Amino acid sequence: MIKNKLLKTALLAIPIFIGVCLLSFGTFYSYWNTASADKTCASCHEIQKSVHSQSMSTHRDLKCKECHGTALSNGFHSLEEKGMMVVNHVLKIKTEDIHMNEEQVLGVMDNCKRCHTSEFAKWTSGGHSADYKAIFTNKKHNSTEQMNFDCLRCHGMFNNGTVEELVEPLNRKGPWHLKDDKEMAARPTIPCLACHQVHQDGLTKKNPDYSNPKSIFYHKDSSKSNLTFYDRHEKMNFSVSDLPKLTLWEGKRAVKVSDDLLMRNCVQCHAPNATHQAGTSDDRTPRGVHKGLSCMACHDTHSNDARNSCIKCHPAISNCKLDVIKMNTTYADAKSPNNIHFVSCTDCHDGKQQQKLNLSNKIIKLYR
Repeated sequence: MIKNKLLKTALLAIPIFIGVCLLSFGTFYSYWNTASADKTCASCHEIQKSVHSQSMSTHRDLKCKECHGTALSNGFHSLEEKGMMVVNHVLKIKTEDIHMNEEQVLGVMDNCKRCHTSEFAKWTSGGHSADYKAIFTNKKHNSTEQMNFDCLRCHGMFNNGTVEELVEPLNRKGPWHLKDDKEMAARPTIPCLACHQVHQDGLTKKNPDYSNPKSIFYHKDSSKSNLTFYDRHEKMNFSVSDLPKLTLWEGKRAVKVSDDLLMRNCVQCHAPNATHQAGTSDDRTPRGVHKGLSCMACHDTHSNDARNSCIKCHPAISNCKLDVIKMNTTYADAKSPNNIHFVSCTDCHDGKQQQKLNLSNKIIKLYR
């Protein structure tokens, strides 16, 4: 009889105990996801620096979970991931330099598009959304240039592996294929965080006084920009204001390069060879009649679209009596006589015309 009572009590106590545990976990879980970061995430010294930088950033009003998710936002995978953080902390495993892997970066990017819908749509329609299959199995490129370790510096910045682990064979004959085609084929090589740091500096939280000419709104420092470049080897973002201005040469003559800070980000990947000769490697720096122009003068920041950009500066009918909208100026056409990246005066004017122009200028100067 006593045994039966004890058994009934035990059977009754077990669900109550489980219920209390679930209630306690639910209460703690709810508190963790709603309380301020100072009382939750920042309580771990490993990420105090990140929490502090986020509190000073343009995303200061967002909670950590809105970008990084919760312990249950991605099922068992995220629970395991967050659990290992606690284990590492308790066992005092050194994790001072915490970096997101590529899968985590793409997870954050999925959250970026919830707010930045327009920017994400433009990025999707542009060249920077190219996936691993498009880049690393491209027959034309791979047969022209040997793939090497530095390919991942621009195409796959957050990839922790090597080119050897990604694609085979590493030669110029092919045929090429990704070793993990199912996982990697559709994965983008240049995600948002390649150029944007979420924990970036921003304006003060208080709205500026737009009616006051002395307000910070009217005195933004043009020498600084929130744009960054993620360096794969250093595993950190560098502000464009810290990046060097490109030095470019055409033979022995220096080429004028725009002072636009945003362009410094472009030339990290669209760069000339080691001798800094214009037009070598992947250099797209404007020269000729367009020397000194920034990439941003023609290209949309997210889609890279440059269609109709000529009309911004030129009339509908150019000085050469050609419709600028219909002119063959695209870089995609190697035979274009009007390639805007390096078109020069002599591409349209022959030597005799130029001599007449020079003579006319001399006569004008004599009579002034």
